[in-house]
Amino acid sequence: MANPFSSIPSSDQPSTGSAAPPIPARGGPPKAADPADGPERTLLIKQEAFVYKIPPQTKAVGWKATDWNLDKPDWTGKMRLVSMGKGAKIKLEEKGGDKTYAECPIETYPGLAVQSVADSSRYFVIKVTEGGKNAHLGLGFADRADSFDLNTTLHDHFKGILVEEKIEQEKDVPPEKLDLAFKQGETIKVSINIPRKANRTKSPANRGGGLSLPPPPGPAGSIPAPLSPAMARLSMGAKPPPAPAGGSNKWIQF
Repeated sequence: MANPFSSIPSSDQPSTGSAAPPIPARGGPPKAADPADGPERTLLIKQEAFVYKIPPQTKAVGWKATDWNLDKPDWTGKMRLVSMGKGAKIKLEEKGGDKTYAECPIETYPGLAVQSVADSSRYFVIKVTEGGKNAHLGLGFADRADSFDLNTTLHDHFKGILVEEKIEQEKDVPPEKLDLAFKQGETIKVSINIPRKANRTKSPANRGGGLSLPPPPGPAGSIPAPLSPAMARLSMGAKPPPAPAGGSNKWIQF
């Protein structure tokens, strides 16, 4: 039986017509998968999206939605945003099924794949590919919240990828250790302010032993202070004790 690879020239040496190229062994190392070919994971779905065929960009200020015929979209259907490895993709699908109208692969955001218009936050310009050709389409939503969700989801997705890449890089590179030891001949000066004994003063609490004593009584024969009005009223209202029965034999000399 003739070798099926006999007509294929070898990449290492020119073909002589007699030697067949080597057949690769089975079970060899698999080819590394492209990150863009990873499984799709749905990030966002909007049930109603409008697509417009827009003219080429001719103004330096960018695209404007007012230049499109917004009342008559060229296509209406469902928008699905999916992640594919380190990238993402906008898929425009029919409402009644999964038939795809157009796809917009996104490698970075913000970027050229999805651009905002200059006069509205509800419309975008997406770069679609079909048959190896690129074209720009206008993408819009009836509700401003839908366009906000698309913008936020794209930002969060690509920001998360950057964070993961940074973590992987830190795993490969060990963290730098800080050398806090003193080098030879290096000294350090510490200034401490300690007050002298002559400047130390005792607080009032220390001088008095921590006890607060009332002032000493006045000298003998001093006149006591008059009673307050409240105490005077209490003294006037009090009744004197009754005199003993039979009277008293003591005379009071004035």
